[in-house]
Amino acid sequence: MTEINPKQTTLKTAVSLSGVGLHTGTSVTVTIHPAGAHHYYKFRRTDLEGQPIIEADCDLVTDTSRGTTLEKNGATVSTIEHVLAALVGLEIDNVLIDINGPEMPIMDGSSQPFVEVLQQSGTQELDAEREYFEIPHNIHFTDEKNKVEIIAMPVDEYRLTVMVDYNSPVLGSQHAGITGLKDFIEEIAPCRTFCFLHELEQLLAHDLIKGGDLNNAIVVVDREVQQDELDRLAQVFNKPSVSVKKDGILNNLELRFQNEPARHKLLDMIGDLALVGMPIKGQIMAARPGHASNVAFAKKIKQVMKKEQRRKQTGAPHYNPSEKPLYTTKEVMKLLPHAHPFLLVDKILSVDETSVVGIKNITYDQYFFNGHFPGDPIFPGVLQIEAMAQCGGILILSTVEDPENYGTYFLKIDNAKFKDKVVPGDTLIMKLELTEPVRRGLCVMRGRAWVGEKLVCEAEMMAQVVKIS
Repeated sequence: MTEINPKQTTLKTAVSLSGVGLHTGTSVTVTIHPAGAHHYYKFRRTDLEGQPIIEADCDLVTDTSRGTTLEKNGATVSTIEHVLAALVGLEIDNVLIDINGPEMPIMDGSSQPFVEVLQQSGTQELDAEREYFEIPHNIHFTDEKNKVEIIAMPVDEYRLTVMVDYNSPVLGSQHAGITGLKDFIEEIAPCRTFCFLHELEQLLAHDLIKGGDLNNAIVVVDREVQQDELDRLAQVFNKPSVSVKKDGILNNLELRFQNEPARHKLLDMIGDLALVGMPIKGQIMAARPGHASNVAFAKKIKQVMKKEQRRKQTGAPHYNPSEKPLYTTKEVMKLLPHAHPFLLVDKILSVDETSVVGIKNITYDQYFFNGHFPGDPIFPGVLQIEAMAQCGGILILSTVEDPENYGTYFLKIDNAKFKDKVVPGDTLIMKLELTEPVRRGLCVMRGRAWVGEKLVCEAEMMAQVVKIS
């Protein structure tokens, strides 16, 4: 497993570099400043009145057609993915990026120039713990039109695998992967952007790569090209001549890796996923990703992240219906003395020495809805308490070899509170925790129940576990 720095970091000193924006052709200077804990990544347009700040946030993305563009209150900054990938790859958590123009410089088309200037500064630890978003469960994204599939899965470190299928006789299908950010500097950062010759010609026709140069992009040629086309390209890019090498690449550059295009797609994805807002722990596998799908997936991860944050704030246990439970209904029936229609636990998600998490699905066909209440069915509060008690009973009875020979009996209920209605279609997520060690069969528990992240019921309960003679 990759060693993970527990502390947030920033730069020791400010560093600068200058270059030209690929699409705008604007010469810009970028200065990357140290920043305090929890600042994360922010851009500041120093050329605009008031020097507006734009956060690196997927919710601020307005364009992904030729790179990733952020916009806030009319101020924009584009082609941000390469510098963000460099920051993520070097595990730098907090910086303020000053730029005096609308687009980050393309440099050589990779993250390497940004890595090199950041390394000149070095990093310093801050007095704050690094906060990660740990992927809690599988997160899927599919774009059927563009045949994109992405999945994030729980693991304890950062892993990313990319597969791209270019439908090209030159590039074909390529794979690239990274296991831990330790490999980023050598294996991913040097990989440059690329395009096909027909895409380059379209961009030139629409005057969209004013800062383009044959030194900052790999140009792939997957069709026959006439000499007059090559001569025109040489003239546009102020080169003595341009030719096509035998591997289908213009003679402008030598490939740094055989699968450099796939590695650059992986680089872009690292940069785009930085827009989630914090470092990620998880394994991500992507087929045919691009900036649009990367940002859409980042938004999906951010939605899950917000939901997990709300869940942690309320204490609600995680529940994924597709995950296999610890105990199914059949196994619950073997542990509890209850039976239909009074069995109020459908499955158990987890049990440890002091707590248990269980589920009760609320369906309209249950007997008590006939009278509670006609036209306004509500799961009775007293049955919510009973469901939690049965869930707590499983915690105790799962520790004995013959649970069928034991019964549990209420002795006391304190501080019962009902905070919202529970109705048909809801799933009641219950967590029971021992508040005292079990002594002489006496169990004291705190019970809470949620629908989603909303706490709907809580109570303190005492019961006695008795062996049935």
